[in-house]
Amino acid sequence: MDGLHFQGLLLGLATFLVIGIFHPIVIKTEYYFGTRPWWVFLLVGIGGAVGALFIADVFWSALAGIVGFSSLWTIKELFEQEQRVEKGWFPRNPKRKK
Repeated sequence: MDGLHFQGLLLGLATFLVIGIFHPIVIKTEYYFGTRPWWVFLLVGIGGAVGALFIADVFWSALAGIVGFSSLWTIKELFEQEQRVEKGWFPRNPKRKK
């Protein structure tokens, strides 16, 4: 054994942070823009997934994949957030027209 390897631990932490960052992004995006910008998350998601294929370093490739697939998951969450607002679980933006 030649010491500790921190890449797995750092990727776990990075995944935790990415999920934590995307949560308020979903809420704020739906509040200010509705579901219209879903395609931005699609482009980021595809970019992250494809980018992961071309990054040689395993850590950065995995991180790009994590961000990419989290962005794709955000599309689903954005539409579910719209439903949560409809149910009254989250505030509706009174300045935004549906």
